[in-house]
Amino acid sequence: MIGEHSSKQYDNELEAIRSKVLLMGGIVETQFLDAMTCFRIDNEARADRVIREDSAVNQLEVSLDDACSHLIVRRQPAANDLRTIMATIKVITDLERIGDEATKIARTSKSLHSRGAGLVNHYEMVRSIASSASDMLHDALDAFARNDDKQALQLIAQDAVIDHEFRSIMRNLITFMMEDPRTISAALDTLWVAKAIERIGDHAKNIAEYVIYVVEGKDIRHMTTPAGPDPEPERA
Repeated sequence: MIGEHSSKQYDNELEAIRSKVLLMGGIVETQFLDAMTCFRIDNEARADRVIREDSAVNQLEVSLDDACSHLIVRRQPAANDLRTIMATIKVITDLERIGDEATKIARTSKSLHSRGAGLVNHYEMVRSIASSASDMLHDALDAFARNDDKQALQLIAQDAVIDHEFRSIMRNLITFMMEDPRTISAALDTLWVAKAIERIGDHAKNIAEYVIYVVEGKDIRHMTTPAGPDPEPERA
């Protein structure tokens, strides 16, 4: 009975942590969506709110890391229980970094709109990759909530598509800057945003990999996975 009681207490504590991680995920997901809205239209108040929310995300990271550490010390979990906690700590780190990237987008948006959008259709350049990354982040959080390794595995291949889109955006922006120097300022801002979006896709992929680690006990990081479109050959 004592063992059963202890196990239930551990499960309750772990579930409380997971709930807060999902709350953190919801915050950074909203941060990203709001940041992209600011990039599309000039909304300084919303951009400032995204930037302020980064402090709340940072505080959540600290408190959740502390809760996970205390849970390990008190309960001394083993096997799958330990994998779950270690993976959760890594998910927390990735979520905090997604919040950082959303904050970068908000800051860049303020800078771009304060100078005028220039000659580059900045939002249309990144609209597709932003939609892909947003969907990927949402699905990664859903897979984490349900420990769905099959959904997680599908997500990992999507990151290659986002990487391919980023390379295409970069080439187009370089072409714009070479053909018309007046586009350089807006093109660079757009490139920084595209890179931040690509990084958000990377972090969402990491979350999916941690789900697989928890469910299957396999660490598939850095392994070759089925990719999207083949990368174009480098030009001489």
